[in-house]
Amino acid sequence: MGVIKMSHRKFEHPRLGSMGFAPRRRTRHHRGKCKSFPKDDPKKQPHLTAFLGYKAGCTHVIRETDGAKASRKEVCEMVTIIECPPMVVCGLVGYIETPKGLRSLTTVWAKTLDESVKRRFYKHWYRTKHLAFTKYSGKYDVNHKKQLERMVKNCSVIRVLAHTQMKLVQTGQKKAHVMEIQINGGSIASKVHFGYTLFEKQVKVSTVFSENELVDLIGVTKGKGVAGVVKRFGVRKQQRKSHRGRRKVACIGAWHPARVMITVARHGQLGYFHRTETNKKIYRIGKAGDRKGAMTDGDLTEKPITPLGGFPHYGRVTQDWLMIKGGVVGAKKRVITIRKSCFPEREVRPTNLKFIDTSSKFGHGRFQTFSEKNAQFVASKKGKDESK
Repeated sequence: MGVIKMSHRKFEHPRLGSMGFAPRRRTRHHRGKCKSFPKDDPKKQPHLTAFLGYKAGCTHVIRETDGAKASRKEVCEMVTIIECPPMVVCGLVGYIETPKGLRSLTTVWAKTLDESVKRRFYKHWYRTKHLAFTKYSGKYDVNHKKQLERMVKNCSVIRVLAHTQMKLVQTGQKKAHVMEIQINGGSIASKVHFGYTLFEKQVKVSTVFSENELVDLIGVTKGKGVAGVVKRFGVRKQQRKSHRGRRKVACIGAWHPARVMITVARHGQLGYFHRTETNKKIYRIGKAGDRKGAMTDGDLTEKPITPLGGFPHYGRVTQDWLMIKGGVVGAKKRVITIRKSCFPEREVRPTNLKFIDTSSKFGHGRFQTFSEKNAQFVASKKGKDESK
């Protein structure tokens, strides 16, 4: 009986690239899609479970550690700033349970809709803007009494339709991002009443989330085009004398079966994937126009969260914002879906921030505030004049 021999590798090696992300192709959803929502608890009060924001940029903070091994030690961490202007509720959707899953029963729209929302539903806006939603507004009564009663009687899941306000964000886009946000807590009647009372009203991010809360972030990663196996899967390069290239997979399969298996690393699309990051901590929730947004107990300097010169490729943050621990998927100005955690950790300790960096992110920033920068340059000019 012959001895079974492996190739040149002497030890075992885990496979490269998780098959849970297959197929690795470009997503159809530019906006992160909530494919599921947190489990409903009827004992709680009705509340919204998600929100939309726009990625502004990153900075770093210094905080005290809260673990047992490294108690009260200072740690420098990366944080991401997401600008979250108030969303406007413009509709209500009711779902019924079927053997094949949830099915929408009826949808109720608000009487007046913003132009940015109507743009989302029409391909040629210039031709159709004078007719947009005119049939709907004449079809149903003002109070939507029949539709709401039908929802209360038959539906098991209630979601509101909410849209972002593009005029408040410096993205250069006119079409609003519209999403369904599930209402959790309370009975069906209380959910319908809660959602209907929010019609044409602004909802702030501070009413949906709180500081030190764990959230899930859903978005689309940066697109990087076509990439090879070394960059796409982390395959090791071949030796220097290898034939016909080094950045390749040497053997892509056996003679039989006479096909390349899906588990073999191949070149192809990298980036622009739909991804969900779970249990990301909110360090701070800022208010619009707050001149002390980046002030801490350890740093009493009055300064806003926007760094000197603004965030690169974004600009100034003028609306409400979230400070998220770590990195967030996507490029600048990309819309991010923020959802309450589906599987939160049991114990979440409050974070003690000592310092928030607001120096320029374009190059090596030296100054935290404009007054500090102006004082430095005025002093240097005085020194030059005295030397003369």
